[in-house]
Amino acid sequence: MSQLLKDKSTLILGLANRWSIAYAIAQAFRREGAQVTLTYQGERQKDVVEELARDLGASRVLCCDVTQEADLQTLSEMLRGEGEKLDAVVHSIAFANKEDLSRPFYETSRDGFLLAQEVSCYSLVAVARAVAPVMTEGGSIMTLSYLGSQRVMTNYNVMGVAKAALEASMRYLASELGPQNIRVNAISAGPIKTASARGIKDFSKILDHVMETAPLRRNCDTAEVADTAVFLASELGRGITGNIIYVDAGYQVMGI
Repeated sequence: MSQLLKDKSTLILGLANRWSIAYAIAQAFRREGAQVTLTYQGERQKDVVEELARDLGASRVLCCDVTQEADLQTLSEMLRGEGEKLDAVVHSIAFANKEDLSRPFYETSRDGFLLAQEVSCYSLVAVARAVAPVMTEGGSIMTLSYLGSQRVMTNYNVMGVAKAALEASMRYLASELGPQNIRVNAISAGPIKTASARGIKDFSKILDHVMETAPLRRNCDTAEVADTAVFLASELGRGITGNIIYVDAGYQVMGI
């Protein structure tokens, strides 16, 4: 069987545990022959990500806190300094204070709002700026979103607003990086039982509702999202940019 990402160099930001979408994407990338570089946020995450990297057969692990401009500059310099090209980048980074996800949206704190925007949205812009010089033969940048960016989802609150800004940023990046043959897209995954999803109040009710309502009458899983990421990173996705691809068992088409 041919490997869709054979000899491609890829970077995955935001992998924190083996139950995450980012971990499933890393597995799929490796299955398809890609070389994978992972990042970790700080010393507290270093040992965990290095262990996951060994399990995955990742090429290397680099430190990168996306809220620190110095870290992003160092990441860019390290990638450029090794004289290699980068073919695909996965941005799987989002954060909001738990209290801002559990109280009414209009009670969101100013600091909490700005933090969600910085980590969940602006980081894509900053990462694109850091990696574009290394994507010398073009390639694919992708981020992860959720339907709460387009519609009101109970308890998603400030994260929904951050994801809406993320999707708008994706489109502007697609427009500006297109002349360099760099494609930028978002994958909007349906609700999945990940560690981060536990921070959303009554998340199990969302899963039940999607299973009852989606055309496929089920929830999606991390492997389905990962296979979509492979498609976008490969030559099969060469004509797609500035788009949101929904992997949610069809839930987004339903009116009720």
